[in-house]
Amino acid sequence: MCLAATRTIVGVTRRAVTYASYLKVPELLALQQERSSGPDGPEHDELLFIVIHQVYELWFKQLRHELAEVQRAFDRADTDLALHLLNRILKILKTLVAQVDVLETMTPLQFLSFRDRLESASGFQSAGFREVEAMLGLRDPAAVHAQPEGSASRQSLEAAQVAPSIWTSYLGYLAQRGHAIPPDPDVPDERVQVVLIAVYHGDPNAALVAERLVDLDEGVQEWRYRHVKMVERTIGTKHGTGGSSGVEYLRATLFRPAFPDLWEIRSRL
Repeated sequence: MCLAATRTIVGVTRRAVTYASYLKVPELLALQQERSSGPDGPEHDELLFIVIHQVYELWFKQLRHELAEVQRAFDRADTDLALHLLNRILKILKTLVAQVDVLETMTPLQFLSFRDRLESASGFQSAGFREVEAMLGLRDPAAVHAQPEGSASRQSLEAAQVAPSIWTSYLGYLAQRGHAIPPDPDVPDERVQVVLIAVYHGDPNAALVAERLVDLDEGVQEWRYRHVKMVERTIGTKHGTGGSSGVEYLRATLFRPAFPDLWEIRSRL
């Protein structure tokens, strides 16, 4: 055993933490398991497909982590931290969009060479992204049913869909700053919009946070658009592997704002 890789504490010898052990690199690299096969081995592009989507899931996990902290910042009325975290979230969204560029290097024929191996697997089943949507306030009851009954992913998504959203937390933040938020506001809500107009004219810091929320909303919509166009150029109008209508379903999700009140007031400021 290499002495440089060990540490003794009270007579007990253990291995020192290394890059590989801290990041679980061997375990991580063992998770990419192609399902295609042939005389020359798996289809070349299946590994790219798996890696990109696994990376997406990791970023979705980080987005949930950051969004939860934004909500805690709102609860404490911590404007500086909220702005800092929202800026980080926007950088992550830009990274998600950039990954589409890599995926689009795969031609339709290259994807079709292993598509049948996906069977019923579909991006619609991504509980991670559905939880991000739920945290933003975009809640689709059908998304829960895409998860196996009794599974941890279903329970987590169900909890996310009933928990306070980022928007609810932001309204609470405004209330702490002295703004008269109406009880049980709807989305969208004319009463909230009146308050928001006053915020933009009289509370610059809260208005700056609102603008970062608009950036967040726009960033999610940008990712949706790039994702739709990527799917369209790859499979055209074919049905999705999970039984969805494919591009038609994805198009229906475009331009659905998470924070409609912030968009409604644009022409009234």
